[in-house]
Amino acid sequence: MSHSTRIKLNNTIIFIILAIGAIAMIAPLLWMLSTSIKQKIDVFALPPVWIPKDPQWGKYAEIWTAGPLLNGIKNSVIIALSVTVVGTLTSSLAAFSFAKLKFPGKNVIFLLLLTALMIPYPAVMIPQFIMFSELGWIDTLLPLIVPGLFGNIVMIFFLRQYLISVPNEVLEAAKIDGSSYFRLFSTITFPLIKPAVAAQLILWFMAIWNDYLAPIIYLTSPEKQTLQLVIANFNATYAIQTDYPLIMAASVIALLPVLTIFLVFQKQIIESVAISGVKG
Repeated sequence: MSHSTRIKLNNTIIFIILAIGAIAMIAPLLWMLSTSIKQKIDVFALPPVWIPKDPQWGKYAEIWTAGPLLNGIKNSVIIALSVTVVGTLTSSLAAFSFAKLKFPGKNVIFLLLLTALMIPYPAVMIPQFIMFSELGWIDTLLPLIVPGLFGNIVMIFFLRQYLISVPNEVLEAAKIDGSSYFRLFSTITFPLIKPAVAAQLILWFMAIWNDYLAPIIYLTSPEKQTLQLVIANFNATYAIQTDYPLIMAASVIALLPVLTIFLVFQKQIIESVAISGVKG
């Protein structure tokens, strides 16, 4: 077997494996969409029907009155946008400080931040709940918003590694010209790390949007619940009635924002991770 033939064979095998993996990941999403436009009696039909002969789109209108879906979307948007926008700014400032500024205990503080990543969330879940309860924040959006406003440790680490590759000479020249530290960050540093910031912001947004554990701990009132809790309540309420098309329709609506964001910004995410891996 020639070298070129061996390469073609290897590429074909890799393509087949990747195609099988892609199908395995996409199939549940397609089945969810298919189920959302079926009648209840057709959900468990054998053999399974992927494309219904008579699609029923009525569930997409029914979900808005079947539960507080609109409130869930609004609460999730408030939490995700406020945390990611403000938290990304504070994370970027912290990463800039750890990467380019000199101050006592910088490395120790950074190591302490990284150590915090090793503490599992269940270990701090009860102390946090007690603290927020004493502040009167239970059943409000504040426990889900306020901590994130001070930054994200993963984002700080990611951006710091990205910033290390930025030449110090550029910043020193700007200092000589009289630039303040904030101007160094806003006019020189931030434009250089925009791809990394965009990628981390998008990933953080998707993580907050899909978060289920924290909201179920702090939120009890239906009008305060996030979208993921509303979907879980749909599942608990309508699964008994075997109304899976309604549940799947609500799940499709919940999936659309993160799916759209990922499809639009996937290039930035992939480029940022690749560049960071090379530079870090």
